[in-house]
Amino acid sequence: MMNDNFSFNPVTITGIGRYIPETVITNEDIAKLVDTNDEWITSRTGIKQRRVVSGNQTATSMASKAAIDALEFAGVKADEIDLIIVATSLPDSLYPSTACEVQAEIGAVNAAAFNIVAACTGLVYGLNIARNFIMTGTYKKVLLLGVDVHSRFLDWNERSTCILFGDGAGALILEQSSDGRNDILSVDMHANGEKAGELSIPLNGKNCPLVEPNETKQQYVNMNGKEIYKFAVSVVPRSIKDALIGAGLSIEGLDYLIPHQANMRIISSIMDRLGLKEDQVIANLDKYGNTSTASICVALMEEILNGKIKQDSIMAMCGFGAGLTWGTAIVRWRAKDKRKK
Repeated sequence: MMNDNFSFNPVTITGIGRYIPETVITNEDIAKLVDTNDEWITSRTGIKQRRVVSGNQTATSMASKAAIDALEFAGVKADEIDLIIVATSLPDSLYPSTACEVQAEIGAVNAAAFNIVAACTGLVYGLNIARNFIMTGTYKKVLLLGVDVHSRFLDWNERSTCILFGDGAGALILEQSSDGRNDILSVDMHANGEKAGELSIPLNGKNCPLVEPNETKQQYVNMNGKEIYKFAVSVVPRSIKDALIGAGLSIEGLDYLIPHQANMRIISSIMDRLGLKEDQVIANLDKYGNTSTASICVALMEEILNGKIKQDSIMAMCGFGAGLTWGTAIVRWRAKDKRKK
């Protein structure tokens, strides 16, 4: 039985960070690999270019740089963090976890650390996990990261997928609110494993040589684009509405929608179904492509730096992707940049 006298700690976001690789791959570059052109890609996706890792860059190196960026934004030291959550579907290794590698890289010596896998919804899932740990008093300062390196798991001869993805990392710092105001107003999360085969990357492995051999598949992104489109435009608007209801708000109370940056057609359809104006929807996938779990942070931070996102803005942060998974967080933005100007 729940104790009616139990009080939850209010939660706020105090920091945000991101890292985008320097190497740019334009639509014209991709046209050298497959039968396509800039007009074809742009008209179907809204993407003009994307960033990819090169050399020895890794998911851990990108996540660590995003983490440091967020820590500096929040004015928090790495050893103050007591939990690191990394949302990633494409880590550098199955184990150790990216979270543990980031912990070592940034010197967060007092933090527990683990990965979660919810594909492009990972940041929303991670936000809810972090929120609940802080609400119940288990942890006080949580570093949440979203990072994926899709460029190493694409078939660059497959036009339907190689045009879509870019690499990147995003970070949030969540803490117990010092003034008693709760800024994570509600979170709505869902999954439908019956549709798991519509978007997947197989993990290759071979059976023991003493038993019958298994059939291995190429470890590339496999996607049914039409089904993913239908899925996203049908479930995401409902999730946003439900999350707003959970926050005690209506669509009129929403300042900004920050969707996962998958495809401009999907984003435009969601915007139209909700009756939102174009200037309420944050989109930058034309420059970065689909950066998966990093995309919400990458888009949000860009508009914070541009001065568009103001204090006390109410935002819907929504993700959708493989699993199939989807979810929305309604957040009041109050974080102030504490970096030296």
